[in-house]
Amino acid sequence: MLFLYNSGARAEEAAKLCVEDLSLHSGADGALSSVCLHGKGGKVRICPLWASTTATLKNLIIGRSGAERVFLNRHSEPLTRFGIHEIVTRYAHVAMSRVPDMRKKRIGPHTIRHTTATHLLRAGVDINTIRAWLGHVSINTTNIYAETDLEMKAKALGLCAVNSTRSAKHWRDDRDLMAFLAQI
Repeated sequence: MLFLYNSGARAEEAAKLCVEDLSLHSGADGALSSVCLHGKGGKVRICPLWASTTATLKNLIIGRSGAERVFLNRHSEPLTRFGIHEIVTRYAHVAMSRVPDMRKKRIGPHTIRHTTATHLLRAGVDINTIRAWLGHVSINTTNIYAETDLEMKAKALGLCAVNSTRSAKHWRDDRDLMAFLAQI
């Protein structure tokens, strides 16, 4: 799930991910770890990976060849997108027992992808970068993920709030203005 959130990968992309698609660095040399995702329509994109994701993936693929799949089930067979969906929904149900408000939502791998896009948007990442991150051809598709929520609207409202220290005085009560108008 960490990988899905970090990369914004679709379940199918994660299921087909091979060890050779990963470029994992220690971070000591300043090199950034990344993943090469093979998306819809044969499109390929590269996404950066956090140090925590890198460490988790390194432990996961120890001793594996480049052609092997990264995510395996308990029988050491490649996970399918349905297996990934099952894992995400299983953990979502565990979370629902701790956070009752989650029970109102349907949570699957695509929810994690949507969350990635929303959090990138909230962090100030421009919509075109998010489009590339998610592998969308059209910016219109990305806009669906980038729905503005109440928190973002409140933040925007705070940025443009009018902070007036003047008292609300009616124009007819302004003697100077009335005197000026009387002279005209």
